[in-house]
Amino acid sequence: MAAPNPFARATYRLAAHEPRQLPPDLGREVAFAGRSNAGKSSALNALCQQNALARVSKTPGRTQQLVFFDVARPVPPGATAAPEDARWLVDLPGYGYAKVPQDLQAHWQAFIERYFEQRQALQGLVVVMDIRHPLKDYDRQMLGYAVRRGLPAHALLTKADKLGRGAQGNALLAVRRELSAAWGDTVGVQTFSAESRQGVDELRAVVAGWLDLQSRPMAGSTTP
Repeated sequence: MAAPNPFARATYRLAAHEPRQLPPDLGREVAFAGRSNAGKSSALNALCQQNALARVSKTPGRTQQLVFFDVARPVPPGATAAPEDARWLVDLPGYGYAKVPQDLQAHWQAFIERYFEQRQALQGLVVVMDIRHPLKDYDRQMLGYAVRRGLPAHALLTKADKLGRGAQGNALLAVRRELSAAWGDTVGVQTFSAESRQGVDELRAVVAGWLDLQSRPMAGSTTP
Protein backbone atom coordinates (compact mmCIF):
# COMPACT_ATOMS: atom_id res chain seq x y z
CA MET A 1 0.00 0.00 0.00
CA ALA A 2 1.32 3.44 -0.93
CA ALA A 3 2.53 5.63 1.92
CA PRO A 4 0.28 8.61 2.74
CA ASN A 5 1.25 11.89 1.12
CA PRO A 6 2.62 14.14 3.91
CA PHE A 7 1.80 17.22 1.84
CA ALA A 8 -1.91 16.45 1.49
CA ARG A 9 -2.54 18.26 4.78
CA ALA A 10 -0.85 21.49 3.62
CA THR A 11 -2.86 24.66 4.27
CA TYR A 12 -2.38 28.34 3.48
CA ARG A 13 -1.20 30.31 6.53
CA LEU A 14 0.14 33.73 5.56
CA ALA A 15 1.64 35.97 2.89
CA ALA A 16 4.59 38.28 3.58
CA HIS A 17 5.36 41.48 1.70
CA GLU A 18 8.08 42.60 4.14
CA PRO A 19 10.59 40.74 6.34
CA ARG A 20 8.73 41.63 9.55
CA GLN A 21 5.72 39.66 8.28
CA LEU A 22 7.64 36.38 8.03
CA PRO A 23 6.80 33.63 10.53
CA PRO A 24 9.34 32.86 13.30
CA ASP A 25 12.63 31.59 11.87
CA LEU A 26 12.23 28.11 13.37
CA GLY A 27 11.63 24.63 12.04
CA ARG A 28 12.20 23.84 8.38
CA GLU A 29 10.98 25.29 5.10
CA VAL A 30 11.48 24.67 1.39
CA ALA A 31 11.05 27.48 -1.13
CA PHE A 32 9.66 27.21 -4.66
CA ALA A 33 10.68 29.73 -7.31
CA GLY A 34 9.82 30.01 -10.97
CA ARG A 35 9.38 32.48 -13.79
CA SER A 36 5.90 33.45 -14.89
CA ASN A 37 4.04 30.61 -16.63
CA ALA A 38 6.68 28.03 -15.67
CA GLY A 39 4.04 25.98 -13.85
CA LYS A 40 5.01 26.65 -10.23
CA SER A 41 1.47 26.79 -8.84
CA SER A 42 0.50 23.64 -10.71
CA ALA A 43 3.59 21.87 -9.36
CA LEU A 44 2.73 22.85 -5.77
CA ASN A 45 -0.85 21.69 -6.23
CA ALA A 46 0.29 18.36 -7.66
CA LEU A 47 2.80 17.89 -4.84
CA CYS A 48 0.04 18.40 -2.27
CA GLN A 49 -2.73 16.59 -4.17
CA GLN A 50 -4.87 19.72 -3.98
CA ASN A 51 -6.46 21.54 -6.88
CA ALA A 52 -6.33 25.09 -5.56
CA LEU A 53 -3.80 25.31 -2.74
CA ALA A 54 -1.59 27.57 -4.87
CA ARG A 55 -3.43 29.86 -7.23
CA VAL A 56 -3.13 28.98 -10.91
CA SER A 57 -3.53 32.08 -13.04
CA LYS A 58 -3.29 32.94 -16.71
CA THR A 59 -2.01 36.34 -15.61
CA PRO A 60 1.81 36.23 -15.30
CA GLY A 61 3.25 37.23 -11.95
CA ARG A 62 0.12 36.69 -9.86
CA THR A 63 2.22 35.74 -6.82
CA GLN A 64 3.58 39.02 -5.45
CA GLN A 65 4.29 37.98 -1.87
CA LEU A 66 6.09 35.18 -0.06
CA VAL A 67 3.22 32.76 0.49
CA PHE A 68 3.60 30.23 3.33
CA PHE A 69 1.81 26.89 3.33
CA ASP A 70 1.82 25.00 6.62
CA VAL A 71 2.73 21.30 6.43
CA ALA A 72 2.07 20.00 9.94
CA ARG A 73 4.65 17.50 11.14
CA PRO A 74 3.15 14.38 12.75
CA VAL A 75 3.34 14.35 16.56
CA PRO A 76 2.27 11.67 19.05
CA PRO A 77 -1.39 11.71 20.18
CA GLY A 78 -2.00 14.29 22.89
CA ALA A 79 1.30 16.08 22.24
CA THR A 80 1.64 19.73 21.26
CA ALA A 81 3.83 20.71 18.35
CA ALA A 82 6.88 22.72 19.40
CA PRO A 83 8.04 25.81 17.42
CA GLU A 84 10.90 23.81 15.98
CA ASP A 85 8.34 21.36 14.53
CA ALA A 86 7.10 24.01 12.07
CA ARG A 87 7.23 22.87 8.44
CA TRP A 88 6.55 25.23 5.54
CA LEU A 89 6.34 25.28 1.77
CA VAL A 90 7.14 28.81 0.58
CA ASP A 91 5.92 30.14 -2.77
CA LEU A 92 8.32 32.88 -3.87
CA PRO A 93 7.22 35.74 -6.15
CA GLY A 94 8.32 35.42 -9.75
CA TYR A 95 9.52 38.97 -10.14
CA GLY A 96 11.07 40.22 -13.35
CA TYR A 97 7.92 40.24 -15.48
CA ALA A 98 7.08 43.28 -17.59
CA LYS A 99 3.89 44.46 -15.89
CA VAL A 100 5.47 45.01 -12.47
CA PRO A 101 6.89 48.50 -11.77
CA GLN A 102 10.64 48.78 -11.35
CA ASP A 103 10.38 49.92 -7.73
CA LEU A 104 8.44 46.75 -6.85
CA GLN A 105 11.00 44.63 -8.68
CA ALA A 106 13.73 46.33 -6.65
CA HIS A 107 11.80 45.66 -3.44
CA TRP A 108 11.51 41.95 -4.25
CA GLN A 109 15.15 41.75 -5.28
CA ALA A 110 16.25 43.09 -1.88
CA PHE A 111 13.68 41.02 0.04
CA ILE A 112 14.63 37.75 -1.69
CA GLU A 113 18.35 38.37 -1.26
CA ARG A 114 17.86 39.02 2.46
CA TYR A 115 15.63 35.96 2.75
CA PHE A 116 18.30 33.69 1.26
CA GLU A 117 21.14 35.27 3.23
CA GLN A 118 19.50 35.22 6.67
CA ARG A 119 16.67 32.67 6.82
CA GLN A 120 17.97 29.79 8.95
CA ALA A 121 14.82 27.66 8.56
CA LEU A 122 15.36 27.45 4.80
CA GLN A 123 16.49 23.93 3.92
CA GLY A 124 16.29 23.83 0.14
CA LEU A 125 15.07 25.47 -3.05
CA VAL A 126 13.05 24.06 -5.95
CA VAL A 127 13.38 26.13 -9.13
CA VAL A 128 10.51 25.42 -11.51
CA MET A 129 11.24 25.91 -15.21
CA ASP A 130 9.48 24.99 -18.44
CA ILE A 131 11.39 22.05 -19.93
CA ARG A 132 11.11 23.75 -23.34
CA HIS A 133 12.77 26.96 -22.08
CA PRO A 134 15.06 26.05 -19.16
CA LEU A 135 17.83 27.95 -17.40
CA LYS A 136 16.91 31.52 -18.15
CA ASP A 137 18.68 34.31 -16.25
CA TYR A 138 16.07 34.24 -13.44
CA ASP A 139 16.52 30.47 -12.98
CA ARG A 140 20.29 30.78 -12.72
CA GLN A 141 19.96 33.71 -10.32
CA MET A 142 17.72 31.76 -7.95
CA LEU A 143 19.90 28.66 -8.08
CA GLY A 144 22.90 30.88 -7.37
CA TYR A 145 21.27 32.17 -4.18
CA ALA A 146 20.91 28.61 -2.90
CA VAL A 147 24.38 27.47 -3.92
CA ARG A 148 26.06 30.47 -2.28
CA ARG A 149 24.25 29.65 0.96
CA GLY A 150 25.31 26.01 0.72
CA LEU A 151 21.69 24.90 0.38
CA PRO A 152 20.55 21.98 -1.77
CA ALA A 153 18.63 22.96 -4.89
CA HIS A 154 16.46 21.08 -7.35
CA ALA A 155 15.66 22.05 -10.94
CA LEU A 156 12.12 20.95 -11.80
CA LEU A 157 11.62 20.70 -15.56
CA THR A 158 7.87 21.09 -15.85
CA LYS A 159 5.41 20.51 -18.72
CA ALA A 160 7.33 17.40 -19.74
CA ASP A 161 4.13 16.03 -21.28
CA LYS A 162 4.56 18.63 -24.04
CA LEU A 163 7.60 16.71 -25.33
CA GLY A 164 8.19 13.14 -26.43
CA ARG A 165 10.36 10.82 -24.36
CA GLY A 166 13.40 11.37 -26.53
CA ALA A 167 13.16 15.15 -26.38
CA GLN A 168 12.60 14.98 -22.62
CA GLY A 169 15.75 12.94 -22.18
CA ASN A 170 17.79 15.31 -24.32
CA ALA A 171 16.55 18.35 -22.40
CA LEU A 172 17.23 16.68 -19.05
CA LEU A 173 20.76 15.76 -20.11
CA ALA A 174 21.51 19.26 -21.41
CA VAL A 175 20.31 20.93 -18.20
CA ARG A 176 22.18 18.42 -16.04
CA ARG A 177 25.41 19.03 -17.95
CA GLU A 178 25.12 22.82 -17.70
CA LEU A 179 24.35 22.77 -13.98
CA SER A 180 27.13 20.28 -13.30
CA ALA A 181 29.63 22.48 -15.14
CA ALA A 182 28.55 25.49 -13.08
CA TRP A 183 27.99 24.00 -9.63
CA GLY A 184 29.02 20.35 -9.57
CA ASP A 185 26.49 17.97 -8.06
CA THR A 186 24.85 20.49 -5.73
CA VAL A 187 21.73 20.89 -7.92
CA GLY A 188 19.41 17.99 -8.68
CA VAL A 189 17.40 17.82 -11.90
CA GLN A 190 14.23 15.97 -12.89
CA THR A 191 11.44 16.03 -15.44
CA PHE A 192 7.92 16.73 -14.22
CA SER A 193 4.36 17.11 -15.43
CA ALA A 194 1.50 18.28 -13.25
CA GLU A 195 -0.84 17.19 -16.04
CA SER A 196 0.29 13.56 -16.29
CA ARG A 197 1.72 13.36 -12.73
CA GLN A 198 5.11 12.37 -14.14
CA GLY A 199 7.81 12.88 -11.51
CA VAL A 200 5.44 13.77 -8.66
CA ASP A 201 6.67 10.98 -6.40
CA GLU A 202 10.29 11.95 -7.02
CA LEU A 203 9.59 15.57 -6.12
CA ARG A 204 7.73 14.55 -2.95
CA ALA A 205 10.66 12.42 -1.85
CA VAL A 206 13.13 15.29 -2.35
CA VAL A 207 11.06 17.90 -0.51
CA ALA A 208 9.96 15.53 2.29
CA GLY A 209 13.61 14.67 2.91
CA TRP A 210 14.59 18.32 3.21
CA LEU A 211 11.70 18.96 5.59
CA ASP A 212 12.36 15.83 7.66
CA LEU A 213 8.72 14.82 7.43
CA GLN A 214 9.14 11.25 8.61
CA SER A 215 6.55 10.36 11.23
CA ARG A 216 7.66 10.24 14.83
CA PRO A 217 7.30 7.00 16.80
CA MET A 218 4.05 6.95 18.77
CA ALA A 219 3.87 6.12 22.45
CA GLY A 220 4.18 2.40 22.97
CA SER A 221 5.37 1.71 19.43
CA THR A 222 8.49 -0.21 18.58
CA THR A 223 10.88 0.28 15.70
CA PRO A 224 11.31 -2.86 13.58
